Parts: sequence; structure tokens; C-alpha cells
Amino acid sequence: MADFDRESMLEMFIFEMNQLVEQLEQVVVQSETEYNTEQINEIFRIMHTIKGSAAMMMFDEVANVAHVIEDLFYYLREESPQNIDYPTLSDLVLGGADFVKMELIKIQDGQEADGDPTAIKDAIKLFLDTLKNPGAVNAKPSKATKAKLETKLEAESKMESQTANVENGAGMHTYKAKIMFEDGCEMENIRAYTLVHNLMDIADNIRHSPEDVIDEESIEVIRRTGFHVEFTSVKPYKDIDKHLSGTVYLRSLELEEIGAQVEEEPVLTVAPPVVEQRPTMDTNVESKMESPYPLSDVAMDIQLPERKPPGAAAVAPDENKGGKSGPTQHVISVNVNKLDALLNLMGELVISEAMVTQNSELDGMQLDNFYKEARQLRKIINNLQETVMSMRMVPLSGTFFKMHRIVRDMCRALNKDVNLEIIGEDTEVDKNIIEHIADPIMHIIRNSIDHGIESPEDRVKADKSTKGKVILQAKHSGSDVLIIIQDDGKGLNKERIMEKARDNGLLRKSESEYTDKEIHQFIFMPGFSTNAEVTAFSGRGVGMDVVSNNLEVVGGTALVDSTPGVGSTFTLKIPLTLAIIEGMTILIAGAKYTIPIASIKRSFKPKMENVFTDPNGNEMITDRGEIYNIVRLYDFFEIDGAITDLEEGILIQLENGDQFICLLVDDLIGEQQAVVQSMPRYFNKVRGLSGCTLMGNGDISLIIDVAGFFDK
Repeated sequence: MADFDRESMLEMFIFEMNQLVEQLEQVVVQSETEYNTEQINEIFRIMHTIKGSAAMMMFDEVANVAHVIEDLFYYLREESPQNIDYPTLSDLVLGGADFVKMELIKIQDGQEADGDPTAIKDAIKLFLDTLKNPGAVNAKPSKATKAKLETKLEAESKMESQTANVENGAGMHTYKAKIMFEDGCEMENIRAYTLVHNLMDIADNIRHSPEDVIDEESIEVIRRTGFHVEFTSVKPYKDIDKHLSGTVYLRSLELEEIGAQVEEEPVLTVAPPVVEQRPTMDTNVESKMESPYPLSDVAMDIQLPERKPPGAAAVAPDENKGGKSGPTQHVISVNVNKLDALLNLMGELVISEAMVTQNSELDGMQLDNFYKEARQLRKIINNLQETVMSMRMVPLSGTFFKMHRIVRDMCRALNKDVNLEIIGEDTEVDKNIIEHIADPIMHIIRNSIDHGIESPEDRVKADKSTKGKVILQAKHSGSDVLIIIQDDGKGLNKERIMEKARDNGLLRKSESEYTDKEIHQFIFMPGFSTNAEVTAFSGRGVGMDVVSNNLEVVGGTALVDSTPGVGSTFTLKIPLTLAIIEGMTILIAGAKYTIPIASIKRSFKPKMENVFTDPNGNEMITDRGEIYNIVRLYDFFEIDGAITDLEEGILIQLENGDQFICLLVDDLIGEQQAVVQSMPRYFNKVRGLSGCTLMGNGDISLIIDVAGFFDK
């Protein structure tokens, strides 16, 4: 292989591999019950690409896992076997995908990709063996089929043991073994079958309990009482012990030698076994490999010939050759840092344009042509800004479709049946936003399935369908994006939430004064959990806290609405972008502040006859039949020299989710685009401020964090 700069290719390798793994998971989750020809070809193509790329980058274990999965789907594609256990097939492929993802994380963190794929490879090879052996595919094979299979296995085992007996010149030993597999390893019957299959190489007269390990009912028996096997062998005790101790997911082994006998066996001439080889495989290379699944075609990229099963369409695994090609979309990959640099330059351009057009030296001058050209410049800058921002916009489809895997895994672990419905996955948000909302969406969906969706039995009692439903929806709302997660479960238990809030000392007023929405908001508090026991999915009080923290980073909010017995709805409100916003510049005591226009409902001049004070001393105002709290901005930030008379100032009505307040300011200066800059370190903990921006005259304007004015 020609020399190449491995480090320079590593970033692109990780990017492409992550994309392939995501595509693989989407295909598998969508094909849970049955794989059609197109999906089989798609998985085969993905694994072939992963195998070749990993081998080129010298990540051998990743290539090995991809290779055995490719072998499996090569057989599915070419032979079209019947009676396939599709759920188990999906588990195996997703297990391989998880291994690849874990290795990619290590590679990305600069660690060595040293994962051990033995267990997943053995399970996939065993599954392929059962496909090739029709008697092992059915959950309950007929007695005639089992007898035929047992006769064949006994004959093969007898021949092998006789040959070993002659070669070793030793007597026969009889052994009993009890094998217990690790809790949660799953597919105990398949693992028992693997153990028996591997034991045939060194043992004879194999008997085991349960007898029918292929039957799915044997899984519970093996979990409860273990797998018992009795056999004879010429091997000494230490060799048998070493062989059985290598069983994958072995929890305990009890091995006993119950007798020995010396047998005289005639010398047999045994023909070497016929090994089925895949076409176009280099036999010289293959003979040097210990594994029956050689990797020669990984390094040499040998294309396997297409065999067309009757009625199956031939699909090339890598590319379409010949024929009329469709329209091509030209796409290039761009480093994220370059996009960030481009956005920064765009922000500088916006600031520079404002500094030119708002220069104080132009005051009082009649420059019609200048302002005409300035308007044309502003139009071009706006178009350029929209283009730059669109380059950073990422559809939510990738994040949404990952949730199918979450739902699938939780349903299998909790024995629930839930259908995930996705709506509006083409909605786009800024890439920096999407990095912070993946975890909140995941935690809310997990919470809905674990806490909300009832078990099939409970749903029947509640006169509901046994299959639960979770709807994941995204849609635009002005300059924001709403992400709605809705389930048809049992809803939130207000009494339990209040009890937990009381125990944690979270109540700030009388319990009777709390509205349903305020009670529901308690679940976002740190360490808050209504589960009495810690499970794999809940009980630690960190899940919904992650939702709140991640949304605060991007200026988003979360709302909860729940009806007992009907279900719950979580609404995440997030901004489209954090880079450049439309802002309203206001004046307080001669200082300029910027309020995001998306949070402004309206502004108006107050009248004192509409102002009153509630029993708690809060200043309130009635406007258009509604009552709002008044927040004096100069008082909130402790600023001297501001207007204190309400009728001389201006009230700006701000909204945060479904909450509203009226903010008192001195004056409105006007609308302006604001390039959001991070706050200096000593401002980080100032409530009500989220950032700053540079004005056209060079002044600094602090950006108001609207959420900071509302009760947490």
C-alpha cells in the first residue's frame, strides 16, 4: 500500500464513519420486523465501506466486525433464506454499530482503539451458521428434523473424537459441567448452542439440558438453573477446563470428571474436511488466516460476483455502472472552523456597515446619494448574511431519527410497545443550537417512555391501545423553533411532585397558590426525581435537569402540560440562531441596552390609573384586560439617573414562553441587527444579561436576557 498521511485523513475518516453508522442505525430501526432486498443491499454497502475505510486506516478490529456483518448480509442477499429471526438480526447489527461508535469515540479522543469484538463476532457467526442450517432457524423444529440433526452431529462428533483418540493415544474421560451466563447477556440459548458447537471439536457423546437449546423457552431455564452438559473426551481435565472457561459472558463454571475409560479404537483414515470458500477469494491468503472470515478482500478490495436469485433485482453494492444516471447534487465537506470564521467576518461586516452609516460626522449633512448607496449596501449585506446563516443551518432530521434507536432499546428493556411518530424533521436550526438540544430531546423521550407510557396490561385496564404513542414534532414560530414531545401515557402525578418538592425544600409559597404549570416545572430542578428506586433509565434526578441546563445555554425554555390519564406534552422553545439577532436598542440613564425583538410583544406609554400594587407589594398594571408585573430596569440593575416616573417612561411587554412582564425603560432608540458576543468573565453570573454587541458608533451595548426577569 502506498504511503499516506494517516493523521491528515483521520478527521475525514471519523466524519464519514459516523455518517455511515447513523445511516446503518436508521435502516435497521426502520427494518425491525423484516428486511427487504433494498435494505439488505444498503446494509451490505455500508458495511463494505466501513470495512474498507477501517482497514485502510489500520483499525483492524473495526474492520473485523464490519467484515462479519458483511458476510452475514452477503449470505442474506445471495441465498434469500426463509424464517429469519429479524429482531435478533437487528440486535446483532446494532451491537456491531455500537462497537464501531465506541471505537470512533476513542479515536476522536486520541486514545487507542483497543475494544474486544470477540463476543459480537461470535454471535454474528453463530447466527449465520443457524441460517445456513435450516433446522436451527425454526424456534420449534419438528421431531424428525431434530432427530436427523442430532444423528448428523453425533456422527461428526464420533468421527472427530475417534480421530483425536488415535492421535493422542489416550483414554476417554467423562465430564459433567454446569455453566451460568452473566446476567443481562441475552440470547442464552444461542450462547449454549455455540458452546455445544465448539465442544464438538474435542468431545464425544454430548448430552445437555435443556435438550432443545434452539427453543426460545430454554432461555428462562438456562437463566434460572444454568446450562448442564455431559460428554466424553480424550482431553485431560485442565484442557477441558481451559476450553470451557473461554466461553463468552461466562459467570461461573462447575466442571467435574466422573470417570475414565480406556478404549481401543482402530486406526481410521479420515479425509480432510471440505471447506466451502467464497468465490474470488485468494486461497493462499486465506490459508494463512486463522479466522474462517478472511480479511483479504478488505485490503485488496476484491469485488464479490453478483449472483441473481430468481426474481431479485441486481443491485451493485458500491455504484451504478452504465445506464442513464440521474441528476447529481454537488456537495463538498467544509471544516466547521471555517464556517465559524466566515460567520465572524460576517459579524464584523455588519458592525462596520453600522459604523459607516451611523457615523456622527454625517449628522446634519444632506447626502441623498450616500444614503441611497448605503441602502443598497445594506440589502447586499442582508442577502450575504442570509446565505452565511443558511450554510450553518442543519435539519433536525438527523437528531430526530436517532430517537428511533432510543425508543426501540427502551421498549425492549421495559417490555413496552411504543410507536414514535416524527413530524417536521426538515426544520432547520443553527448547528450550535442543535448540539445543545439532542440531549434534552433524548431525556424527555426516555422520561415519557419510562414514566409516562404504561405497560400493555395497564393500558388495557385504562381502555387504551396496548401500543403507546410518542409524537416528536418541530415547527417554526416566528424567530424561534418549537420542539414538541407528546405522549399518550398516564400524565404527571401532581401530588407526588408536590410531595417531592416539599421534601426537597423547593416550595417558596403556600402549596395552594401553585398552579398546575408551576408544579410541573419542578421536575426540571436539579436532583428532582419521583422514582423511589434507581434504575438504568431514571431515579438519579439528572435527566430533566440536563434539559433545563442545556436550554439555558442557548436561550431556550421548556414548558410542560399534562392531563392525568391522557398524557403529557413538553414544548421546547429555542432560537433559530445565536450568532446575529434582530434587536431593539433601548436607553436607560444614558446607557444603551439591546432586547431581542423576538421577545417583545408590544410597547406602550402607561397611565397611572392602570397601575396598582398587589398584597405582596408587587407593582402591577392592567392592559387590554390583562394584568402584568412591572419590572423597573433601573431598579433591577441598580442604575442611578434613570426615569422613575412611569408616565414619562415606556413599558415594553416581554414574553417568555407563556409568561409576560412589562419592562420600564427611558426610551426606544430603534431596531438594529446585533452581533452576539460572549460576556466578559466577571459578567457571567449577572442575572438578566446574556451577551453584548458593538454599536455603530463603537459603543458597547449589553444584550438583555429576557428569561432572567421571570421567576425560576
